[in-house]
Amino acid sequence: MAIPKPAAYDKGRGQCGRIMGKGDGCRPFISFSRTRGGGIYGEGIIDGQGGAIVGDGAETWWQLARRAQAEGGNQNAPRLIQIDHAQDITFSGITLRNAPNFNIALNQVEGATFWGLTIDSPADARNTDGIDPGASHDVTITHSLIRTGDDNVAIKAGDNGSSSHISIIDNYFGWGHGMSIGSEVNSGVSDILVRNLTLDGTTSGLRIKSDVSRGGLVERVTYENVCLRGNRWPVAFDAKYDPRAQGTKIPVYRQIVLRHVRGDNGVLLIRGVDERHALGITLDDVRFASSATWEVEHARVTANGVSPPLPERAAEPLPRGSQTCSRAFRDGNR
Repeated sequence: MAIPKPAAYDKGRGQCGRIMGKGDGCRPFISFSRTRGGGIYGEGIIDGQGGAIVGDGAETWWQLARRAQAEGGNQNAPRLIQIDHAQDITFSGITLRNAPNFNIALNQVEGATFWGLTIDSPADARNTDGIDPGASHDVTITHSLIRTGDDNVAIKAGDNGSSSHISIIDNYFGWGHGMSIGSEVNSGVSDILVRNLTLDGTTSGLRIKSDVSRGGLVERVTYENVCLRGNRWPVAFDAKYDPRAQGTKIPVYRQIVLRHVRGDNGVLLIRGVDERHALGITLDDVRFASSATWEVEHARVTANGVSPPLPERAAEPLPRGSQTCSRAFRDGNR
């Protein structure tokens, strides 16, 4: 169990537990740095105490984060687990609860497997991402339950390097912000497979997000056998994530494939920057409720068996015998 005392995590600048211009004033609770092999295994629980009163103050780590959002600035709160410049890491069976900030963050990792994890933070706990592979390669996330107050999984590729060959297979996401790529993708993201994923009550579902201040090439991403329920934006591929952003790092998404995807209501957004950088999307057997609405702008979409029909396209015959989501949801975990 983590200790809710800023001094235990401070990097020596007296910033941990405070709102500052930058948010890197705390060390993580658990750190892997320049290691090869190893990991965390077993059925134990690691509790980050994000909801406990911090030090001698009057607020929790999560309240600090919400206050930073309201006042401006960045909260300095510790990540639960940070993995830096490491190889061949394995996590299996553990439960992570109540992270003060990100649960698991990867930076320049080559080879990592996360198998059978439970990650559980409240839906309103700001910036408690589940697993964030950043500048990392050969990563597998499988057979895990993830509920958080931010992205369930977010693949990133900022100035520290590209991310590629990442598989997210046989997982269940409860509340959170969905299966995300971005928003930093300026070094490139490629060869991503998302298969057999349930997104139950996440605000966004399948999401690629970036803008001209941090955009880049995202390619060869496949989503297959995905079930969604209760999402505000079940699909959100947005190259104008921050419409006020300025810069010349243009987001380009291409060879993005959705196959056998099921959902109910919500906004289905596919938006590129302009026609010169139109998004390249393939939709194959993608079905939502008739009340769902498409918003498509600056995109070249190839479609087969899509419901409701895309704007300005006639309804298409739907293939028979494709997957359903009748057994995908666990009502006890909502």
